Amino acid sequence: MTEGKARIEGPMRERYDEILTPEALSFLAELADRFETRRVELLAARKVRQLALAAGGDLGFLAETRAIREGDWTVAPPAPELMDRRVEITGPTDAKMTINALNSGAKVWLADHEDANAPLWENVIEGQLNLRDAIAGTLSHTSPEGKRYELNEGPRPAIVFRPRGWHLTEKHLLHGFERLSASLVDFGLYAFHSAQRTRPFFYLPKMESHREARLWNDVFTFAEDTLGLARGTMRATVLIETIPAAFEMDEILYELREHSAGLNAGRWDYMFSVIKNFRGRFVFPDRNAVTMTAPFLRAYTELLVKTCHRRGAHAIGGMAAFIPSRRDPAINEVALAKVRDDKTREAGDGFDGSWVAHPDLVPICREVFDSVLGTSPHQIARKRDEVRVSAAQLLSVGETPGGRTEAGLRNAVSVGIQYLAAWVNGTGAVAIFNLMEDVATAEISRSQVWQWLHNHVVLDDTGEQVTAELVQRIAAQECPDADKRAVDLFMEVAVADEYVDFLTLPAYERMP
Repeated sequence: MTEGKARIEGPMRERYDEILTPEALSFLAELADRFETRRVELLAARKVRQLALAAGGDLGFLAETRAIREGDWTVAPPAPELMDRRVEITGPTDAKMTINALNSGAKVWLADHEDANAPLWENVIEGQLNLRDAIAGTLSHTSPEGKRYELNEGPRPAIVFRPRGWHLTEKHLLHGFERLSASLVDFGLYAFHSAQRTRPFFYLPKMESHREARLWNDVFTFAEDTLGLARGTMRATVLIETIPAAFEMDEILYELREHSAGLNAGRWDYMFSVIKNFRGRFVFPDRNAVTMTAPFLRAYTELLVKTCHRRGAHAIGGMAAFIPSRRDPAINEVALAKVRDDKTREAGDGFDGSWVAHPDLVPICREVFDSVLGTSPHQIARKRDEVRVSAAQLLSVGETPGGRTEAGLRNAVSVGIQYLAAWVNGTGAVAIFNLMEDVATAEISRSQVWQWLHNHVVLDDTGEQVTAELVQRIAAQECPDADKRAVDLFMEVAVADEYVDFLTLPAYERMP
């Protein structure tokens, strides 16, 4: 371990010293010493590619990695705990959600410190405490109303932890005068405290290239050596949720092959990435009109399944974000039918499992995948050799059906502001209009507004052009009592002249 250690700039509350131990802080410093320079270089490479796309460049399969795509290789066999992943539940790591997720009957819980977690200092550290207690089987919680939550006896889902993306930093932990990478903070604290009790598994978000996967693989190798773990103990599922990564799926699996647990179709962030990278070339229809049957999304998911199964890896489907209503059975009937259809499509396409955002959806997802898998834990043997996906098909965004309406604009503005109002106050998973909204869906909302505004879209139903004045008027009408910080932030990232890469970057600076 390095003789230096990370410096704490946040308040030390009850039990924080159990997570922020001198040894853990030294481990974080060592991660920063070894990997921070490469992280910064890779972020700079992202910016170069974005500028090239903005100047009219295009994406394609890499010539220099053709041998990898055409080679006959596979990733490591699935970890026993991740052999059967037919239903996965996602959510933040507050105590109530942790207990509900682990009691849900799902096969996997995605413990989320990324899109579903607003990174207040207390959420970052208390989430680690909750995970530590959950692994030990000692976690319990009493709500303000006096309701008691405890872990059930018997089998529980495998925990797969999702750290924040490479682009984020943690302002409450410094190394020298620099903030630590939020990815390395989240990863480092979880790995350090869980490695001797359970196999550490990870979901890796927001990657844009196989070189970023190579960096993660090197992080895993170093951490295993440092923590005394056998090579390949750590496993990672990569979210293919950026359009550049869709062209490098084989390469990403190859870089992580001894640590790989497959790929996931991160559909919401994928839509956000498409808008961000091609915001001046394709104009999306209403957010809620874009379904997984759109040609560019069908191409992406078909290629993901084929790539994973060819390499012996799991392919995990996207999020069912519906939140069942306790008061409106009619809403439930329609929405649950859509969830069933979505999961049936995924299981039929060859996915080995899928995500839900609410415990009430676990039985539906399990039933659908049970009907396809039976007693088999997965369908990796189904290679999908008939699938042929070209670069043009991945980029067929302009073929997406749907209109651009005032209702769509109002929904984007309302969801964006309501979500940010919750986020700046520390809540990262928010039920809005019976859907679980997180950072990814908020990014789609504000990006769509920005795109419509800067491409001078005229609404199909009213004939009115989208302007900053129209967006401001709708914001006042839809969210008259919203937190002013949220309104100001939304307007900053939705109507500014320059597009902000991630809304969480300015939003985080508004957090204590």
